[in-house]
Amino acid sequence: MTLVHRRDTLRAERILQDRLFANPKITVLWNHAVEEILGAGTPEVVCGVRLRNTQDNSEQKLDVDGVFVAIGHTPNTGPFRETIDCDSEGYILTTPGSTKTSVTGVFAAGDVQDKKFRQAITAAGTGCMAALEAEHLLAGLS
Repeated sequence: MTLVHRRDTLRAERILQDRLFANPKITVLWNHAVEEILGAGTPEVVCGVRLRNTQDNSEQKLDVDGVFVAIGHTPNTGPFRETIDCDSEGYILTTPGSTKTSVTGVFAAGDVQDKKFRQAITAAGTGCMAALEAEHLLAGLS
């Protein structure tokens, strides 16, 4: 297994980096970006990737059987950006200590609102908060 990374360092937590580097089944290919996922056959299946070196722009092909894409954390808020206040990175803004947005009756929870922690457990917690706040709104308690 090969991890292709566009820089020469990782930003992940140190314990996760240590686990990655200790795994003999994983090779890290630094300073490269995937330019194209290559396919062949009928039906077409993944057979490789075309990589670009981010330092000298040279290209190479890497034979692979599959690709998992994980690039940064861009919140999936596109459809809402015209109607709900978002920050410059696209995260939905909420009232501090709440999941209330700039639109009454609309609540935001999880990774569309949380750019700091981005963990399943915090998403579940803010989801619960949003459900309770919606319940209070519907009951006329807020």
